[in-house]
Amino acid sequence: MLSAVRSVAVVAALVIAVANGGLPASKALAETYPDRVVKIINPFPPGGSVDVTARLLAQKLSESGHQYIVETRSGAGGNVGADSVAKSDPDGYTLLFTAPGPLAVNKTLYRTPLPFDPETDFAPIAIFAKTPIVLMVNPQLPVKDVKELLDYARANPGKINFGSAGMGSTPHLSGELMKTMAKVELTHVPYRGTAPSMSDLVAGHIQMMFDLLPTSLQQIRGGNVRALANAGATRAKTLKDLPTVAEQGLPGFDASSWVALVAPAKTPAPVLATLRSEVAKAMASPDIVKRLDELGSEPGTADESTVRAFLASETKKWADVVKASGAKVD
Repeated sequence: MLSAVRSVAVVAALVIAVANGGLPASKALAETYPDRVVKIINPFPPGGSVDVTARLLAQKLSESGHQYIVETRSGAGGNVGADSVAKSDPDGYTLLFTAPGPLAVNKTLYRTPLPFDPETDFAPIAIFAKTPIVLMVNPQLPVKDVKELLDYARANPGKINFGSAGMGSTPHLSGELMKTMAKVELTHVPYRGTAPSMSDLVAGHIQMMFDLLPTSLQQIRGGNVRALANAGATRAKTLKDLPTVAEQGLPGFDASSWVALVAPAKTPAPVLATLRSEVAKAMASPDIVKRLDELGSEPGTADESTVRAFLASETKKWADVVKASGAKVD
C-alpha cells in the first residue's frame, strides 16, 4: 500500500514539475532512482567469473540501502541475456553485466546477425574489472612452458584438446589466437561454463585451457593444473613470477578479459550518471579493491568516454582475431 502511495506521489510530483516548467522528467526521475529493485543480468552460466564479479558489485551497491540483485539468463554465448536487456525498458532497472562476448566479439563471430546491435543498443556505464587470462595444462602433459607446449603440439598434431567456457568466449579466442600465431593444431572443446571445463582439465579429459584468473587461481595454487603463462601483455600482479606468452616465444600475443556494466541505449542520462557515480564509488572502495586483487583482477573505470573508447578498441581487436582464425559460430 505504501509503495503504491509513493508511486502515485512520485508521478504527481513529476507532472507538477513539468507543468510548471520545473525539472525535466528524466532529471526528476533520476532524483528518485532507484526506488525499487535493480536487476543485473548475468548472461553466462552461474559459478563463472562473470557471475562472481557481478555478485560482488551487486552486494556492494546494495550497501547504499537500495537493492541490486543478479539474475542469470545464459545462452548463445551471452546473446540471450544481452538481447533481453537491449529490449527491456530503458529505466535503469535492468542492466547487463558481461564479459566481452556480447559487446565485442559475437557480432563478428556469429554467422547469423545478432538480434541486437552491441554498438547502438547499449549505453556504457563502466568497465568494472580487467581480468588476466592464464594458459594452463593438465599436470600429466609433459610440458613445463609455452615453448615445450608448442613443440609438443607440432610433434603430436590433433592430440591437444583445449577447453573453454563456450564458443566465442575470450578463453576460446585466446586458443584460436595461439593456433593462428604459432601455426599449431589445437582442437577446441566448448563447454557450457567454466566449471565443467575446469573439471575436465583437472581430470585429464582435455589437455589445455585458457581461463580467467579469478576462476583458475585456486586450482593453480592447489597444484591441480599447471599454469604455463599469463596470456596478457604484462604479468599479472597476483602471479608475478608467471611469464607472459609473449615472453615465451610469441611476441605480440595479448589476450585478456574484462567485465562491463551497460544499460539499454535510451536510459535517461541522469540515471546513467547516477549509476556511473555509484559504480565508481564501489570500484574505489578498499574492500572491493582488495577482493578484486585476491581474484587476480584490477578495478576498471566508469568514465564514459574512456569506456566507449575501450569497447571500440576491444571490438576491433577481437574482430581481427576472429577473422584471422576463421572461427565461426552458427
